[in-house]
Amino acid sequence: MNDISQDEKTWGMLAHLSSLVGFLIPLGNILGPLVVWLVKKDTMPFVAEQGKEALNFNITVLIGIVIGFILTFVLIGLLVLAVVGIAWLVLTIMAALAANKGENYRYPFTLRLVK
Repeated sequence: MNDISQDEKTWGMLAHLSSLVGFLIPLGNILGPLVVWLVKKDTMPFVAEQGKEALNFNITVLIGIVIGFILTFVLIGLLVLAVVGIAWLVLTIMAALAANKGENYRYPFTLRLVK
């Protein structure tokens, strides 16, 4: 059994789901996890880990979006943007569900820039 409190599990889930703010405001997918991570990193180790993971994933997604946008000029970019968008949504939901169970979720294909 793990000794992660329900409060930590909830905040860990919110670290992932906060990236969905990106649907409403530009760069919200980065700002959401960043705020949760900065607020809780010193008091909740599980949230610190999940927030950092969500932040790294969303930075990677942003890089993918920029590359996809650039590639729209050679017509393959629309496919890249669609794949990145679907993967972002699906993996964010999977991560949130795992964090709510108290599991450390690691996103695949993620640049780990924030240590």
